Amino acid sequence: MLADRRILLIIGGGIAAYKALDLIRRLRERGASVVPVLTRAAEEFVTPLSASALAAEKVYRDLFDLTDEAEMGHIELSRSADLVVVAPATADLMGKMAAGLANDLASTVLMATDKRVLIAPAMNVRMWEHPATRRNLAVLQGDGVLVVGPAEGPMACGEFGPGRMAEVPEIVAAVEAALGAGPLAGRHVLVTSGPTHEPIDPVRYIANRSSGAQGTAIAAALRDLGARVSFVTGPAAVPPPAGVTVVRVETAREMADAVAAALPAEAAVFAAAVADWRVANAAGQKMKKDGTGRLPALEFAENPDILATVARMGEGRPRLVVGFAAETESVEAHATAKRARKGCDWIVANDVSPGTGIMGGAENAVTLITADGAEVWPRMGKDAVARRLAARIAEALS
Repeated sequence: MLADRRILLIIGGGIAAYKALDLIRRLRERGASVVPVLTRAAEEFVTPLSASALAAEKVYRDLFDLTDEAEMGHIELSRSADLVVVAPATADLMGKMAAGLANDLASTVLMATDKRVLIAPAMNVRMWEHPATRRNLAVLQGDGVLVVGPAEGPMACGEFGPGRMAEVPEIVAAVEAALGAGPLAGRHVLVTSGPTHEPIDPVRYIANRSSGAQGTAIAAALRDLGARVSFVTGPAAVPPPAGVTVVRVETAREMADAVAAALPAEAAVFAAAVADWRVANAAGQKMKKDGTGRLPALEFAENPDILATVARMGEGRPRLVVGFAAETESVEAHATAKRARKGCDWIVANDVSPGTGIMGGAENAVTLITADGAEVWPRMGKDAVARRLAARIAEALS
């Protein structure tokens, strides 16, 4: 519940603004007070009167209101809230936030706040996929801004795809998580992500292919449900999410040590693509060609099996241990066998054959293997997979 929590709700100018009125109602039902800030564009979709009536608060609209600004109103607004929520967060608002612009009340409040900010993006699919929006999103997430959605589906413009604002219950859950009131509040979850790099010499290494995108999304989704997340990551292409404890490693043995140090945890999700072997006779200096055309003889040693080690722990074992299986054939059979062999509770399996486009792509299609059997999930964005998995983890730990 959100009793006695004060939320500053910035309503951007888009057709999804109508959902903000229901969001006000749902937040107040949970005990929160909501102070609305409307952009000029938002007033084309919802009226200040309707927002004020539902919030039972004054609506703020103008940066240059003489009464408010005589009292430094934009500073007071930005500091008195427990959380700032932007819904809908239009492409324009996201661009202003990322660039540090402050030319109206909403953008000025966002620049002046010292509180956490949660945005619910909403825009046309082409706008959402535009490189400028992707850059702005990366900047905002790097600055610690929390993001919920967007969802995928039909839009008011007639197009279909990602860009729909998250539904109100999902935004409420994100608000609760941001304020430490989510279903995983007080829980510690360990997540591994990315590849490991096993040195051949100081400039060469062997590794599995992994961008770290899915593991990063899972850590962010668990964080958004209120969990305290320890994020152990190899050298991934995707930056780690804000709001989690990040431990960076290079090799499988370093990852094993970092996992051991991060325990105990109530759940552990092993999404990292850990190299199965390391080079036992790695050279201390860069190896040179000798003109014979022969490759240097490399000797391999098996790396520690991090998933099996944690899954088969006695005292101190997490209540839920989740492994991943990247397969290229017989996905369900291989993943089911892996679950039994490793001793973990769940396996999240996917087909990473070249034709799927999943390895390094933005989408995933997974099968969840549990003691109850196989559950095939539809293909969806990796963020959506992460949210669905995080919700299942929260349910399992409840």
